[in-house]
Amino acid sequence: MTDLKFHWFLPTNGGDGRQVVGGGHGTPAGAAGRPASVAYLGQIARSAEQLGFEAALTPTGAWCEDAWISTAMLASVSERLKFLVAFRPGLTAPFLAAQMAGTFQNLSGGRLLLNVVTGGESHEQRMYGDFLDKDARYARCGEFLSIVQALWSGKPVTVDGEHFQLADAVLAQIPDPLPLVYFGGSSPAALDVAARHVDVYLTWGEPPAAVAEKVRRVRDLADAQGRELAFGLRVHTIARDTAEEAWAEADRLLAGISEEQIRKVQDGLRRSESEGQRRMLALNGGTKDGLEIHPNLWAGVGLVRGGAGTALVGSHQQVADLIEQYVEAGITEFVLSGYPHLEEAYRFGEGVLPELTARGRWHHPAPGRQPVSAVPFGAATGRTA
Repeated sequence: MTDLKFHWFLPTNGGDGRQVVGGGHGTPAGAAGRPASVAYLGQIARSAEQLGFEAALTPTGAWCEDAWISTAMLASVSERLKFLVAFRPGLTAPFLAAQMAGTFQNLSGGRLLLNVVTGGESHEQRMYGDFLDKDARYARCGEFLSIVQALWSGKPVTVDGEHFQLADAVLAQIPDPLPLVYFGGSSPAALDVAARHVDVYLTWGEPPAAVAEKVRRVRDLADAQGRELAFGLRVHTIARDTAEEAWAEADRLLAGISEEQIRKVQDGLRRSESEGQRRMLALNGGTKDGLEIHPNLWAGVGLVRGGAGTALVGSHQQVADLIEQYVEAGITEFVLSGYPHLEEAYRFGEGVLPELTARGRWHHPAPGRQPVSAVPFGAATGRTA
């Protein structure tokens, strides 16, 4: 049985807090009680690596701190944790991006993973000076990845492409090992790029049947290219000792979201060009009603947050059960987050991960670690399954 991989999230997109911090896909971030400082993000990074998370995703966009600079600073205050650095191809020249990746990988001791974010929103891309439409951005992304992967071979690269031109380019900073490339996108153009170029295809937390269908489509496209991909799920988590405690926390988060916030954010997100974002909006319907869209899968986060808008909610055992449903759908990696990120890392890491260890699904990646048992966070009251 293949070990699952679990990654956490660094909230550089407006900070962190005890309520849902909104924003994303061109909408401004909401208020946060914990700014994205090196001190606080360092706490999250060190906690994540101690708990056994493989890596931490850092987002990209005009509303975020820069992912490359943030993670380079955090690498010095952590030891093992890898950084899943989100970046946008086309805003950086391919040679410079390949060089940055090589430098980061080699100076961090192999702790870089790359999350390629192609689309963005046109109005936001224009802030960066990028005026291509969505389909052209995906075409450019494919060309970009082809060049970067060729440069990582160490051989001279000359390209006279539609979007990039290089002459006799030879990269000295070859990353060792080569960083895995993660990528998400739901449009036909996105799936084609994934099939041809990436190592791990990421999708947001739709119900398991919908995820299984998307995995099948991408796998078929990759098979046609003679390639194999791994598949990951980007989703939030609210795990507690009992189901009642978990749903009480979901209700608390929902109570902190006003109808005015929902209206403003939903109006902005409906202008998104992202097919994945459209699918997220369809799950929550813009209302606080009917948000448990599959047993223990809650769509409340997406009312005020762009991107990943669902959460695994339940007892540690129930969340582990739902994770196993996603494994049956083809998922082997999970990129998780929760509010606040520091506390929720411990809730999941000391509750769900030991449960998955007992099931033979996960083992701590750091050598020499002793097995741990689930740590209760409060007296068990009510049902636990």
